[in-house]
Amino acid sequence: MTAPILEIDDLHVHFPVTGGGLLGTGRKTLHAVNGLSLHLNKGECLSLVGESGCGKSTTALAVMGLQEPTSGSIRFRGQPFSGPEAPGRMDRARAAQIVFQDPYASLNPRQTVWASLAAPLRLHGVTAKSEVEDRIATMLKSVGLSAEQGRRFPHEFSGGQRQRIGIARALILGPEIVVLDEPVSALDVSIRAQIINLLLDLQDQFGLSYLMISHDLSVVEHMSDRVAVMFFGEIVETGPWQSIFTNPIHPYCRRLIATIPDPDVILGRSRKPTDGEQPDPPAGWRFADTGLESPDLTKKPDPSELVEVEPDHFVRLARI
Repeated sequence: MTAPILEIDDLHVHFPVTGGGLLGTGRKTLHAVNGLSLHLNKGECLSLVGESGCGKSTTALAVMGLQEPTSGSIRFRGQPFSGPEAPGRMDRARAAQIVFQDPYASLNPRQTVWASLAAPLRLHGVTAKSEVEDRIATMLKSVGLSAEQGRRFPHEFSGGQRQRIGIARALILGPEIVVLDEPVSALDVSIRAQIINLLLDLQDQFGLSYLMISHDLSVVEHMSDRVAVMFFGEIVETGPWQSIFTNPIHPYCRRLIATIPDPDVILGRSRKPTDGEQPDPPAGWRFADTGLESPDLTKKPDPSELVEVEPDHFVRLARI
């Protein structure tokens, strides 16, 4: 079996917060990410889903080196990708890039598209003008734009075109991993399908591995090979997308899947699997994090672990 291209093992990200003591001197710790373990295989799309504030973006920032983990490890092709042995920013940029949610805010309004794409190439030693121009023209064509459009400024493009530019900039250095941070949530519904199909085509063309951060489950269902569901800093269920969407087991996961609009349910023609009886956990275990209320993130979570309930399908459980 081929080793994963990215491995996250027991990742913790904590932030100090000021409590309500005298003059604000009380100190507490916010447990943003708690013991998160994931792996990303070559050429697959792994989606990290959950409601706002669950730790998805913090995890993505840790992968990109923009947030230092409190503990745990991140490895790229078996080599350290975090901590004191992590590669420098230049090497990290050639391994992993990110596509941001807001395509306009992520582009410099004072630079042409050509200048935005040329800057990382030159920074990484590609200085020959002909090579820079060829690589920019090829990349723009790959995302559905022309070389001539590269001479324009970001404000001259539509939202969908700007996101294409953001994707081109992320891919210009030839990374193997691309973090997709809500890649279509800021776009019109009519444009989303085009960008999703573009991302899937580019994944095949360049052999990319996607770590997608999203709360749009319809996008997740369409793009993902595997899904990991987060609930306030912890993975509560993970598995192939078919297992997560057709046979959710953890109460939070079932509640999340039940929020997907289903025309058949509205018309009374079928029932979603989440409408049925809650499955029981294995003997000797109970579901962890079952409360519907937000937990106190300044307290250390109760001991629990991911247990395999069917092939490649894991659910967070606690021992009775």
